[in-house]
Amino acid sequence: MEEQKFTTVSIPKPLADKVKKFTEKTGFTSLSSFVEYLLREIISESKEEKIGKTEKDERVLDLEDKLRRLGYM
Repeated sequence: MEEQKFTTVSIPKPLADKVKKFTEKTGFTSLSSFVEYLLREIISESKEEKIGKTEKDERVLDLEDKLRRLGYM
């Protein structure tokens, strides 16, 4: 089995404290495990959204997003 390597990510202490309190009510054993879960979910969702989309589809979605942020949609 390959040994996993880790890195450190810094977040503001007040946010870390809030997350720790939140994770006490869940099955997560640590702040790190919760953040790792969230990042994996975000990456997974991002990959799923892109599956099957053509480059043209991506450009149309980007344009629609820009128009929506500008208030045109």
